[in-house]
Amino acid sequence: MTAPRLATIVDAELGLDGGMMMGVVPRPLWETVHPPDERNRIRLVSRCGVFSDAAAGRLWLFDVGVGRDWGAKSQAIYDFRYRGPDLRALLAGVGYDPDAVTDVLLSHLHFDHAGGIVVRGAAGAQRLAFPRARHHVQAAQWAWARAPTVRDAGSFRPDHLAVLEASGRLDEVDGPRSLDARVSVRVVSGHTPGMQLAQVRTDDGEALFLADLVPVWSHVRLPWITAHDHEPLRTIEDKRALLREAAEHGTTLLSGHDPSAPRARVRTAGDDMFEVETFATAEDR
Repeated sequence: MTAPRLATIVDAELGLDGGMMMGVVPRPLWETVHPPDERNRIRLVSRCGVFSDAAAGRLWLFDVGVGRDWGAKSQAIYDFRYRGPDLRALLAGVGYDPDAVTDVLLSHLHFDHAGGIVVRGAAGAQRLAFPRARHHVQAAQWAWARAPTVRDAGSFRPDHLAVLEASGRLDEVDGPRSLDARVSVRVVSGHTPGMQLAQVRTDDGEALFLADLVPVWSHVRLPWITAHDHEPLRTIEDKRALLREAAEHGTTLLSGHDPSAPRARVRTAGDDMFEVETFATAEDR
């Protein structure tokens, strides 16, 4: 029997405002780590996880990238640079059958994590990119995304969510739980209500996808959080607890946005201070 495989795929590069990504951190501190362009954007990636568990008959996706359903205005704002035609093609290019995807676990529904839930058909109509998959979303996040505040409405794609809702392939998850023997979710809601982190038990140990709790590796500094977070102090507390736990247990952490490396292990470096050792494997694209 083939051993479970945990891989990562970069769907696209994009530029987001450096001040928004770094919150209260002064630009002279963050610009040495993340040099901004002339429009104050720093380069990020939209990275997805792939977990193939042949013994269980399941092929998981953790987040689905930005997708390709964007107009000229959004392209100008975010400077999307796609790695391929779409995520389906990227999966096929590294040996995964996109029609075999059984589960899509969405950390949250912001466009840079969930934009790839739909594709355009030949006639231009929107449809699910992975129509056979169950799409797991926290119920709290689903409710929020369907009726967001004026502050964060621009982060969601209501047309995409309507396609998912009509598909019958939505699984609203209520709180932390195991989804099967190897995949579970934990909930951290400081960034947006009902954000869930995928935790995977591989043959080599535990791995955890950080989503926007720690968007890039510089965010292991506790005060470095995005201006987009709804409850910044809650983000800090969740991040402190998770990083302490990961350091104690040797958990492999995976980044959704850092362009420098997909994986890291963390160690404590003093009171409320952490250091990361980043790396990649042959399974990372």
